[in-house]
Amino acid sequence: MSDIRLDTLGKNFGSTRVLQDVSMSIEAGEFVAVLGPSGCGKTTLLRCLAGFERLTEGSIAIGGSTVSTPKRHTPPEDRGIGVVFQNYALWPHMTVAQNVSYGLKIAGIAKSDRDARVAKVLDTVELGPLANRRPADLSGGQRQRVALARCLAMESRVVLLDEPLANLDVHLRGTLEEEFARFHKRSGATMFYITHDQSEALALADRVAVMDKGRILQFAAPRQLYAEPANETVAGFIGEGTVTGVRNLCPMGGGRAQGELLGHIAPLRCAANQTALPRARITFHPGDLHMVPDQHGIEAHVIRATYRGAFLRTEVMAGPNADIPFTLNIPAPASLTQGQRISIALRDGWVLPEAA
Repeated sequence: MSDIRLDTLGKNFGSTRVLQDVSMSIEAGEFVAVLGPSGCGKTTLLRCLAGFERLTEGSIAIGGSTVSTPKRHTPPEDRGIGVVFQNYALWPHMTVAQNVSYGLKIAGIAKSDRDARVAKVLDTVELGPLANRRPADLSGGQRQRVALARCLAMESRVVLLDEPLANLDVHLRGTLEEEFARFHKRSGATMFYITHDQSEALALADRVAVMDKGRILQFAAPRQLYAEPANETVAGFIGEGTVTGVRNLCPMGGGRAQGELLGHIAPLRCAANQTALPRARITFHPGDLHMVPDQHGIEAHVIRATYRGAFLRTEVMAGPNADIPFTLNIPAPASLTQGQRISIALRDGWVLPEAA
């Protein structure tokens, strides 16, 4: 296992700034996901870590050894890193076993040792019976497991995964998420997982870094990222977060506060050092809103109600002028019609620190 230290990374392609001031400390054996929209710089970050790109600024250290600076660049093959690509990067003319053993052969491992190691890792990923098949004869999930087996065989201390589930169907994604979790537990490797799918990131990672426009906006455990986003961008990106304003924010101690949301008192969470403010920005998720008896909450009218099995996903326009859009989940059984007037209230919200 190896820790990773990224210190104020910058990367330019010509005059285009792709990464700027990226710093992260990843502990040995940790599973970290980097989450962000297309074009945010997350794949470039992975390529810099792998050694496929040279840095413009900053440094990268793996296991205490510096592998990248603007003047010093350790090639990918000397970094002890395994990479699982979105397209698997398997040799089509080689069998499963040959694909897994190829890196060992290049490394000069004796054939008897290669064969023993390949057999062991193929059994680990449950591909032993398919050792003599070629990639074209495998499913997408099986090809992904071949790529994982290749990393296991090389005993990579760091494994980088570049949107590895992007080309798979929903059912197979769930199966492979479990496979990645088992792989992490078995190997003890430090894992760096790039994705644009927040459900993958939150389900798999010990910590998640949210990127936007080449910067890390927040790096935290999934639960903290969901419940206590650092700013409006993260809040809007994670868990269908809604960001809106409140008046007369009043801290009450113990990380609790209250404020006026469209004229109604709302219970809130806040940072311990939160001060009273005439106006503040808060965030919440669809599950934080609920229906209340008429005249006891914020007036709203239904724009759309979509059946989701356990609940109705309900879009409303709220407030005296019916101009504030909210989304809430109403537990089943429930029946709402377009244009119906309801009253809603907020159970829980988070005061955004940057607004404070």
